[in-house]
Amino acid sequence: MARIKPQALLQQSKKKKGPSRISVPTIVLYSLVVGVTVFFLFATYRHWSLRSRIQTEDRLPLEGDDSYADLKKSDIPSYAVLNTSKGSITVELYKEASPEVVDEFIDSCQKGHFKGMLFHHVIKHFVIQGGDSKTPGATEDWTSRGKHYSQLGTSLKHEAFMLGTPKAKDNTEGFELFITTAPIPDLNDKLNVFGRVIKGEDVVQEIEEVDTDEHYRPKSPIGITNVILKQKI
Repeated sequence: MARIKPQALLQQSKKKKGPSRISVPTIVLYSLVVGVTVFFLFATYRHWSLRSRIQTEDRLPLEGDDSYADLKKSDIPSYAVLNTSKGSITVELYKEASPEVVDEFIDSCQKGHFKGMLFHHVIKHFVIQGGDSKTPGATEDWTSRGKHYSQLGTSLKHEAFMLGTPKAKDNTEGFELFITTAPIPDLNDKLNVFGRVIKGEDVVQEIEEVDTDEHYRPKSPIGITNVILKQKI
C-alpha cells in the first residue's frame, strides 16, 4: 500500500476545513437592517389604517341624509366683528334661533352694505342705531320709548348688548342695526334679535356716551368701517 505524502495530507485537510465564523459587527448590522425594515412596514400600516379611518369618519353625508342640513348650517358664520371708529365689537349670531335674519345680515355684509354705515341715533341707556332707514316716524317711535326702563324682563332678549333689526321693514334695501345698551322689556315686540355682543361692550358704551343733539343724532360722525364674518374667535 502506497504511503500518502505529508504534503497531500495537508492539502486534503485544507479542502475539508469548515466555513469561517460570521463576525459580530456583521450580525449587528443585519439585525439593524431587519429591525428598521419591520419598523417601516409597521409604521406604514398604521399610517394608512389611521388615514382610512379618518376619511370614513369625516366623509360628507349624501344629500337626503339627516345630517346634511346640519352640515350646511355649520357653514354659516357664527360671529361678526363690527369694526367702528371707536373700536371693535364682536357679536355672536343666533343662526339657529333667527336663521332668516342672520342670512339677510350675512348677505348684507358680503355686499359691503355696512361699510361706512353711520350710527345716526344714539339714545343713552337704550340703544344705538345704525343704517339708512327712511320710514317716517320710525325713529321717533324708538326715541319716544327710550326714556325710563327700570325692570329687567325674564327673556334673554330683554338684556343689554343685544343685536337686532326692526320687525317693521321699510321699502329700502338697507339693513337697520340696533344694539341695546340697557334692558328693554318690550324688545320682542319691536326687534328681531339675531345676536348679542360678546366682546367690545366698552366700545358700545363709549359710543353711547357721545354728544348728541335734541333728536339723539351724534354731533360728530361715528359709524362702522367694515364687518368681518368669522366661524371661530
